[in-house]
Amino acid sequence: LQITALIFGGVGMVGTLATTVMPQWRVSAHIGNNIIVFENIWEGLWMSCVSHMGIKLQCKFYGSILALPATLEAFRALMCIAVILSIISFLMAIVGMKYTHRTKEDPQSISIFILAAGVAFLLTGILVLIPVSWTGGIIIRDFYDPKVPTTLKRELGAALFVGWVSTALLIAAGAMYCSF
Repeated sequence: LQITALIFGGVGMVGTLATTVMPQWRVSAHIGNNIIVFENIWEGLWMSCVSHMGIKLQCKFYGSILALPATLEAFRALMCIAVILSIISFLMAIVGMKYTHRTKEDPQSISIFILAAGVAFLLTGILVLIPVSWTGGIIIRDFYDPKVPTTLKRELGAALFVGWVSTALLIAAGAMYCSF
């Protein structure tokens, strides 16, 4: 069970990092009868990208931190904290597994690192869940809002799905470690 939790935590850690750096948080929506699309627009935490007819991809980092919306700045901070905490959680789990010695005389002896890693994995999962779900909620709300112009409507990007899977794996790993 500990090895399974470590694998879940490791994959969740990699997924958290991938979610943070991927530019596909918000993807341009193809609405209406026009099936010929010359540009796809991706918007992420750090950059926006434009794909021209699937041939040429141009990405640009956001120019000014002060010009970003407050929610985007908060999401950046939460995801950076989640990446750091997931790495720390993974290292604590490795140390906890290495120095856990169960004997017949003392079957309850378990490393404090295992419990700390479990709590840290749970906290990391929550930190990833907040910006990913909030962004998904905003995208869905704007998509169905008739006041939002069609050109500004976006769809859920791949990074959000990676984030949700990472959240599930991190919470599962945390629950497994805390169950000890």
